[in-house]
Amino acid sequence: MSELSAHSAHSAEWLEAQYNNRRRVPDAEAILRRWSEASVLVREQARCQLDLPYGAGSRQRLDVFSDSVSKAPVLVFIHGGYWRALSKEDVSFIAPGFTSEGAVVVIPGYDLCPSVSMERIPLQLAEALAWVWRHIADYGGDPNQIVLAGHSAGGHLAALLSCFDWKSLAPDLPRQLVKGALSISGVHDLSPLVHTPFLQPDLRLDEESAHRLSPVHHAPPDSPLYTVVGGAESDEFKRQCRLIQQAWGTQAVPLLEEVPGYNHFDLLYDLVAPEGLTHAMARKLLELRWYSPLL
Repeated sequence: MSELSAHSAHSAEWLEAQYNNRRRVPDAEAILRRWSEASVLVREQARCQLDLPYGAGSRQRLDVFSDSVSKAPVLVFIHGGYWRALSKEDVSFIAPGFTSEGAVVVIPGYDLCPSVSMERIPLQLAEALAWVWRHIADYGGDPNQIVLAGHSAGGHLAALLSCFDWKSLAPDLPRQLVKGALSISGVHDLSPLVHTPFLQPDLRLDEESAHRLSPVHHAPPDSPLYTVVGGAESDEFKRQCRLIQQAWGTQAVPLLEEVPGYNHFDLLYDLVAPEGLTHAMARKLLELRWYSPLL
């Protein structure tokens, strides 16, 4: 049995246990609360422009964090929450670790299921990235050095957008708008979620839409995708991490890492920690002044 078809052999209860991270991680709510509290402080103290509109949707706003004057690489970070929860305001805390090292950080919001369909969310974020390409120079960023990163559902969206046809959105956009992407605990094959009870009332996926929205069924991008998962995550999230490299190959996905000891939520602390492996992966994509020689 291939890893891509493995989910069909499992019960709904097993899938629920594998994918319901708030149940899997005993202190999940405390971690999410710390994210939110730290993010409030960042928005109060950092140099930032908040709630800039990039589209017509109620949550189509983005925050720009920048200490740069010009030509800084740009990290666009997409929050998770299974496409139905959380917000850009929950993850502002990731910005200072990169702005202090010379990058501009953009955190977009997006409308959530079930108020919009799963199909609509990547199109909204494509609009956000088009806004970044057109306007980020006004905030000290380099539109030719845009890197995507996302966590969980955001990892799925980062992978999907890395192979987006930008010319289909607007003729002024470059063919390769994204120079690299980092999927942190990303879901790259959505088909198991069709059979996962706690998600279906909001996501309303069927086999056809799950296939269409799964990065593993798209052609690989020309730019690199790095993928990382926590060592304490479920077997399914580890499988999801491997799947994208198996589907796209090692040329498109040259780096796949498992960070020992981290669960689905506290893995973001490894992203913001200067010594973190996940942080080093993001730095390498951004081509900042230094990165770990281990990579």
